[in-house]
Amino acid sequence: MTGNYTVLTGGVGGAKLVDGLYRTVAPDRLTAIVNTGDDFHHYGLAISPDIDTLLYTLAEKSNTELGWGRADESWNFMAALRELGGENWFNLGDGDMALHILRTAALGNGKSLTQVTDDFVRRWNLAVKVLPMTNDRISTWVDTAGGPLEFQRYFVEKRCEPVVESIRFEGSADAQPTPDALKAINDCEVIIIAPSNPWLSIDPILSMPSLRSALIKSEAPVILVSPLVRGTSVKGPTAKLMGELGLEINNRSIAAHYEGLLDGIIIHEGDDVPESIPVFETNTLMVNIQDRCNLAKVTLNHAKSLIS
Repeated sequence: MTGNYTVLTGGVGGAKLVDGLYRTVAPDRLTAIVNTGDDFHHYGLAISPDIDTLLYTLAEKSNTELGWGRADESWNFMAALRELGGENWFNLGDGDMALHILRTAALGNGKSLTQVTDDFVRRWNLAVKVLPMTNDRISTWVDTAGGPLEFQRYFVEKRCEPVVESIRFEGSADAQPTPDALKAINDCEVIIIAPSNPWLSIDPILSMPSLRSALIKSEAPVILVSPLVRGTSVKGPTAKLMGELGLEINNRSIAAHYEGLLDGIIIHEGDDVPESIPVFETNTLMVNIQDRCNLAKVTLNHAKSLIS
């Protein structure tokens, strides 16, 4: 398949689809714009969870047993941290620490997050472009019944248990998407929104007005792969969050959330069908590599069918 393809992504589901695309198209034609609203500092280290999840997945280094982190990990640092009474709610594997330490040092020496990420991409010989959505700081905050929580406190420490009342993205009014991210949107044949959590993984990207505007103005079809399978979320708090925000847990609510942006949607076979938007039904459950590749091919074919 020819052309340039751009994916907006975050989280494990998004990483799986990007991996399928990476195995399907010419890798140098693929660009992933990654959510950085989850980024935070922990013990002085700059941590970019969604970027790291994607890098580990593409480099075949992801921990498939845990669903996050690096494969063949050891935990000596965490054991020593617990022994000394340190905060241990966020697990940092020994191999994973190398990535965070190198990122922190490079940022401290004046490199941008885009440059640092590209260094890791080249180190692991990945041809795909992995772009942070911005080099500026945007922080996802979750307002809960018990008070506001920074995203990682809500997602990891509290395990998504607090009831969510609203979500906000601090810094988004002043943050700018990177020039590379805007170019990837303006110069592609197809734009795909991955099956990531719309509110926690994709909305931080769309919270930058200039990026949302570029998406709307783009002549490329914008295709969403729904994060719902058989009426619920495969992993993570998408369905729980929708209920707490007063939304029906179905594809109609998902499509309505992206109103004005989409040209088509891919849904799991047999699930509810949104109205007023081209829909293609297929198996969207990505259990193995073949599932990822099949979904990537279906998504691209559906997108290209919409090109006039």
